[in-house]
Amino acid sequence: MSKAFHGIYPMLYAFFRADNSLDRDAHRRQVGACIAAGAHGLAVGGLGTECNKLSTDEKRQLVEWTIEDVGDRVPVSVTVSENTLTGQRSAIDHAHDAGVAWVVMQPPPVRGASMDALVDFFASVASGFDLPLGIQNAPEYIGIGLDNPAMRTLTNRAPNIQILKAEGPAPYISGLMLELGEDFTVFNGRNGVELIDNLRAGCAGTIPGVECCDLQVQIYNSWRSGDHSAATTQFRHALPLLSYLMLTIDHLLCYGKRLAAQ
Repeated sequence: MSKAFHGIYPMLYAFFRADNSLDRDAHRRQVGACIAAGAHGLAVGGLGTECNKLSTDEKRQLVEWTIEDVGDRVPVSVTVSENTLTGQRSAIDHAHDAGVAWVVMQPPPVRGASMDALVDFFASVASGFDLPLGIQNAPEYIGIGLDNPAMRTLTNRAPNIQILKAEGPAPYISGLMLELGEDFTVFNGRNGVELIDNLRAGCAGTIPGVECCDLQVQIYNSWRSGDHSAATTQFRHALPLLSYLMLTIDHLLCYGKRLAAQ
């Protein structure tokens, strides 16, 4: 089922009004702009959505707005970032009821947790759900993650965990695809800085920011159509900006969100 998901899934920003409430109109315009740019799907609730700054109600509001604005035009992926097993299961229930296509689970922010403990956590969260699930493996940004053998153990224990949102440089992704590419549908993050290398390695796509998704859609479509030369040329034009934006997550939120708003 997860093999149907591919392409560019921009991670939507959380836009706020002057009183710090979520901005409904800005969210609607952002969704419309991404779809007009040709995005193959949309993502919400991850680090780029500032999940660590949002209440549970605010996260769920963004999910509901996104589903409402998208309709049936493209699939929607939701990242759940609650810190507890029951919290993540409740968030998945909400996302499923709202109509999302697939859900990505973030690890709980427990530095020093063992691989076995993380596998147990994810397998317990995933138990019983009938929609495709994934995990975000981003130790560079979250401070905790799974190694490749642990990920294989996890998918054996929880077959509905079919998707991996990896966050790593090209050599890591290439090795990951060699070991786990048959077990997972893999999307990289990191704002698409390694998009060409990721596609060459066999990734299904990337989950970048909103601000350059039009360029990344063109690159992906060129690559998928077999015009690798055009894709590489397009990527070279976009790479300096992508690299600048991805210096840190805070850097992306500061500058990427402003570019997206324009």
